Amino acid sequence: FAHPKHAWQQPALGPDALATADAMVDIMRFWLSRGADGFRVDMADSLVKHDDDGKPYTIRTWQYMFSKIRPEFPEAAFVSEWGRPRESLEAGFDMDFYLDWRWDGIPNGYNMLLRNVDDPLSRDGDLSYFNADSETPIASFLEQYEPQLRDAERLGGTFNFITCNHDTARIAPRLSEREIALAYCTLFAMPGTPFLYYGDEIGMRYLPLPTLEGGYVRTGSRTPMQWSAASLAGLKAGAISHTDDETSAYLPVDPSADAPTVAESRTRDDSLWRIVHDMLHLRNETEALHARGTFTALSHGRLFAFARSSGSQRVIIAVNPSRHSERLQLPEGDFTEIFHIGDIDVSGDSLNMGLQSFAILRD
Repeated sequence: FAHPKHAWQQPALGPDALATADAMVDIMRFWLSRGADGFRVDMADSLVKHDDDGKPYTIRTWQYMFSKIRPEFPEAAFVSEWGRPRESLEAGFDMDFYLDWRWDGIPNGYNMLLRNVDDPLSRDGDLSYFNADSETPIASFLEQYEPQLRDAERLGGTFNFITCNHDTARIAPRLSEREIALAYCTLFAMPGTPFLYYGDEIGMRYLPLPTLEGGYVRTGSRTPMQWSAASLAGLKAGAISHTDDETSAYLPVDPSADAPTVAESRTRDDSLWRIVHDMLHLRNETEALHARGTFTALSHGRLFAFARSSGSQRVIIAVNPSRHSERLQLPEGDFTEIFHIGDIDVSGDSLNMGLQSFAILRD
């Protein structure tokens, strides 16, 4: 506890708390010595109860642990579930990621992009930026995102995007495959290290399921990976059952006849899986798109355009999620298209984008 009020409450950074921290360091040492690359730490900002604003006691506790483990494993990577890089990176983490927060209908920046609706299964009232029908501009997202990106840059770490995680509703079926493709390509082109949640690369759908073992509404995002149209989506019978029934799964797979699968997705050149595969390959091969390439917003309306650069390489990324065409005035340079979705046209000093399109141009 940051400020103990009862005899049973132990002080943060006191002897008992430090003994617990040392035990955590021992666990890190065990796994890192056996080849683990690092850790993604759940609820990393919640170590100290009743901490003050800015989490000073939690930050100091992590700094203590990192002072012990980093000299032994300087290459290990530590990712925090925190959502405030000005705190998490000061604590010593290498990476933080944009959490999905929506309190009393008020979204944070990440929620504005993909999940700005009370019911994750309904498009009614959905103001998500990537919903083609929302008409939501990118400006409000940038107001929240850019200061946090600058915090991460100043502290030498990265602020990352996720497509989803075990706590967050999948965006299918509320958003279409084209809307999802535009969203993921944009996230993969942003600074930081992208996190792709299993199944999102094929557009797995959120399933409205009853809670299982504390999953509550999150249960529908935790269903088994859908490898094929075979029984149990291609999983080995009995391998994931929580009963003695070898024909059942711990959680059900999507029963729909058109449920997306890896096997089917890999047969289509225009599938979401193919787009994700190609976009990630392009990101890996393009230095300006790497985690620490610079970011400069070029537009703040319905069309979202930004420049990334590293060394002498510069790229322009533009996404038009709407159902009408948009035009972008390009900065000075000689730009050519290297990746696109939908109809685009580079003409002189402008980029003309058809409805629901995405483009990457290289100078």
